[in-house]
Amino acid sequence: MAEVKKGEEKPKGPLGKLKEHMDDKEEQLAILSTFVRLGILVWSGGILTLNYVTIPGWEQDKIDPTFIASVFTGVTATFGIQAGGKKKNSDGGGANISKKDMEMLIEKATQAAPTQTIKLEVPTVKITS
Repeated sequence: MAEVKKGEEKPKGPLGKLKEHMDDKEEQLAILSTFVRLGILVWSGGILTLNYVTIPGWEQDKIDPTFIASVFTGVTATFGIQAGGKKKNSDGGGANISKKDMEMLIEKATQAAPTQTIKLEVPTVKITS
């Protein structure tokens, strides 16, 4: 092992370098949260893969993948990834609502109720609009 002389800094590992650049506790927690989610994603993806892949010389026990699949789907959703459907509407569009349809619905909703009055009365505070 190399000796550290006076005045020289001890070489830092990857975690030391990462911590040096992040003094904010919220940033550290966000990074830790991401690593935990990635760990769960790899674990659940591995379990699902092993459930469907046959390894020669390995006795495979079939499990019900429903729970693991829900964990996998939940974790992928935290990263903004969602499963897309391949269903088609009668007009050839996707099963989800299109941007054009959403804009049309918003336009109709604003025409039906262009203004909204909210009146909230609390004994100590009275807000009227």
